[in-house]
Amino acid sequence: MRKLILFASAMAMSILTSAQIDKEQLALDVSKADAANTEKLKAFIWKRHSAATVNGEVKATIITEFSFNEQGEIQAKQIGGETSVKEKPGLRGVAQKNAIEQNLDYVEKALKLSLAYTYMSKGQLLDFFEKSTITEVGNTYEVTGTNVYVQGDRLTVVVEKDTKLFLKKTFSSFLEKDAIDGVINYEKFNSGVSHGSTTLLNLPAKNARIDAKNQDYSQRVE
Repeated sequence: MRKLILFASAMAMSILTSAQIDKEQLALDVSKADAANTEKLKAFIWKRHSAATVNGEVKATIITEFSFNEQGEIQAKQIGGETSVKEKPGLRGVAQKNAIEQNLDYVEKALKLSLAYTYMSKGQLLDFFEKSTITEVGNTYEVTGTNVYVQGDRLTVVVEKDTKLFLKKTFSSFLEKDAIDGVINYEKFNSGVSHGSTTLLNLPAKNARIDAKNQDYSQRVE
């Protein structure tokens, strides 16, 4: 009986705390912190190394370079990559090449979709917060919303209370009507600038997984 009372008390306190959160103000604070952080991130160029595995075996690697253009939009350019699939001769080789190209295109689309959840505009952030639920967990806020980009998707972001910067994002969405889910982790430089560090994507329709890591950050030379 005592355990039940304690549980009910904890639940009531959680609901009360959640109700006390000013959702609109938190959305503005997070948006402001994210915009200021992005301004600092614009000074960098970096590379993303992505490995696509099928049934646990690495089938392809892709290296992409990232930077921001003058309009503040994220730019991606593939600069390298290879596949471990051995080429077959004749017509089978042609069919295999087409299949590989289609699968690589699928992987690129999945990575592009993950970028949409990684880098959200001020308007997208405010809209997301408006239709989300927010809970406090230790020194973080967990914000969850649905129908962010496509009908039926779901996004949860973990925000650090002190800095109002993202620590983690998890999402479930759809790619060409296929279910897809992912986890985006953030880290900070010594300067305090936050950046996406790793992305994990699950592609059940292809029995595939993508592990991507951002690295080789360097200051842009004007």
